[in-house]
Amino acid sequence: MLEKISSVKNSKVKEWVKLKTNNGRKKYRRFFLEGRHPVETALVEERQYEYLIVEEGFDLASLEANVDEDKLIVVTKEVSKHIADTVHEQGIFLIGYVEDAVYEMPNDTTGQWLLLDNVQDPGNIGTMVRTADAAGFTGVIFGSGTADFYNPKILRAMQGSQYHLQLKRLNLQKWIEACHQAHQAVYGSILDEHAQSYRDIDAPKDFSLIMGNEGNGMSPELVKATDCNLYIPIKGNAESLNVAVAAGVLMFGLVS
Repeated sequence: MLEKISSVKNSKVKEWVKLKTNNGRKKYRRFFLEGRHPVETALVEERQYEYLIVEEGFDLASLEANVDEDKLIVVTKEVSKHIADTVHEQGIFLIGYVEDAVYEMPNDTTGQWLLLDNVQDPGNIGTMVRTADAAGFTGVIFGSGTADFYNPKILRAMQGSQYHLQLKRLNLQKWIEACHQAHQAVYGSILDEHAQSYRDIDAPKDFSLIMGNEGNGMSPELVKATDCNLYIPIKGNAESLNVAVAAGVLMFGLVS
């Protein structure tokens, strides 16, 4: 029998709300995904999930994916608004599982990897993940200080690209060491006109690119650990580029 929830005091509803916090996700090992496109992408990619939640009246037939009715829960408009992380909710949510593999070093570090050092803005992170996806990158490594990619705002901003590449939460120093042991290049990005222009780089097929904090850039330790730190020449009077824009320029520049 299809489950329907009409009270915001329901135990499941209380748990779902907690999943919008770091502590809640750590406790329940679940994450909260909201929005038609991100949820539909997860379903199309056949990712494991605990519940698919829809507001009553939602047209399930319009989804381009099969729905497991055993995992389907219908909620009222009141509950939908209560659990939503957006002002104008779309009436569809998914409760997914936090995978232990995201904290494990992959066996293979070949390919192109974007590394995020203390990057915190959800919009910037989402844009960079989507751009890495578009540029054909293998994965994105979330380093120390970087926001949790299970954050609902970041999940929405990634727009499903998280299912097209590998996302990892790892120590960037250890990642760099593993790359160097495998004789793979590691590039940094710094705001210094005396650094090397990315246009002068003939990148190998296996490399990592580090993008630093929105205001402070890369940590000094990582700046010293790279093979080469890159600079984007600026022709106009702007002092710098937004980190997501800079990442896009560098990623497509290095793989072209």
